[in-house]
Amino acid sequence: MVKKFLEFLSNDEVETIHATSTKVLETVGVEIENENAMKIFAEAGANVDFANKRVYISEGLVKEALEKVPSEVKLYGFDEEHNLVFADRNIYFNPGSTALYILDRETMNMRRPTSKDFADFVRLTDFLEHIHAQSTAMTVSDVPDAVVDRFRFYIILKNSVKPIIAGAFTIEGLYDMKHMLEIVVGGEEALRKRPCLLIDVCPSPPLKWSKLTSQNLIDSAGFNIPIEIIPAPQLGSTAPATLAGLLVQHNAEFLSGLVLTQLVNAGVPVVYSGSPSLMDMRYGTGCVGNIEVVMLSAAYAQIARMYHIPSGAYLGISETKIIDVQTGLESAIGLITGTLAGINCITGPGMLGFENCQSFEKLVIDNEICGMALRIMKDVNVSDETLAFELIKKVGPGKHFLSEKHTLKWFQIEEYIPSPVLDKIGKPRWESMGAKDTLKRAKEHVDKILTEHHIKPLTSDKEKELNSFMAEIMKREPRTS
Repeated sequence: MVKKFLEFLSNDEVETIHATSTKVLETVGVEIENENAMKIFAEAGANVDFANKRVYISEGLVKEALEKVPSEVKLYGFDEEHNLVFADRNIYFNPGSTALYILDRETMNMRRPTSKDFADFVRLTDFLEHIHAQSTAMTVSDVPDAVVDRFRFYIILKNSVKPIIAGAFTIEGLYDMKHMLEIVVGGEEALRKRPCLLIDVCPSPPLKWSKLTSQNLIDSAGFNIPIEIIPAPQLGSTAPATLAGLLVQHNAEFLSGLVLTQLVNAGVPVVYSGSPSLMDMRYGTGCVGNIEVVMLSAAYAQIARMYHIPSGAYLGISETKIIDVQTGLESAIGLITGTLAGINCITGPGMLGFENCQSFEKLVIDNEICGMALRIMKDVNVSDETLAFELIKKVGPGKHFLSEKHTLKWFQIEEYIPSPVLDKIGKPRWESMGAKDTLKRAKEHVDKILTEHHIKPLTSDKEKELNSFMAEIMKREPRTS
């Protein structure tokens, strides 16, 4: 394993950012549009201005929360092969979430996704070995807005066995998603023992929690569902224009949410995540592919390590609207740097278009980047066997190692062997096979996976109950679009 993580802050600088964040919470406070949340803080001794919906959180409450939160988050798959433990040096990837568009597989133009698109995307994700969890990757356009958060969750449950990282658009949505999981795993107690959902909850920068997101925090904590808190401050827009200033605000927003979770249910697991961005002042665009976003993510991951909490980040995303050189450049820098920084849960593969578009082809290309990033984490294996002195002595000068048993064993261990998406063949053979570029090979790889990959279906009883519950949701929610 890599001996030391990539770091952008000294230990003293991490401590200074923490101290400044707690000062912000004590003196500036956070706005919370939720009576229940304000009462929870008040009962814990926080200074709460109910009239102005402002909560001032003491350093003592922050310290207590940090002492209670676990140092790892366990997330279970729907089989035994896909369990994840967010802790230490474990790195996992999942697709970017909640895109409003997909890159059409025929025209390569952006359009709104359908339920069929999302079901195919979920099956593709289920197959890819370096994409470890599902996300509610896109917002489908062919169901009413009022139920879209639950419908896309329903699609995942029917098309994958990997654990899920998702968010709710409504207060009721979280309850319904929990019940869907209970149907699949066998009840409330089974879900508590083997949580298979990491719920995403985002404050509103700067320093604000909406009624919805704060209630999702309260309910998730009460259900003992692991929580990923995702501040999303924007450099120079909804946060200061300095990296250090953004980190202070980001950390204060995270800590405010963390305190609330631990007041509701001491010991509920939490991932310290984020999706910072910057405002490109030339164009007025919010960018997530910039190198500063990567630096910020690595920096707050250091803060998470100081807190002994798993970290997460939105990386591997590009601002491009098509798949081109910039797409690969920004995605690779984000995914590989985030991995070297030791970020446990990296969300973003497949995503482009300012964090608003998903692509099947980009997902399989990013899967290769993720595989290479994980290979880097294994470092160089130095042992008597890998030093290969006796083998070098045996073969001697001017000969080759191709027929040696050592070679047969170790090339499979030491080398990252990519899928056909990456070009590793000689020019004559490449030309004879059609001289295909990366995008064409990615398209063919997606076609092959979607044709051949099928998961074991739910039992007939579970599928019937799940279908019935989804139908019930569709009937009781207003038919808006």
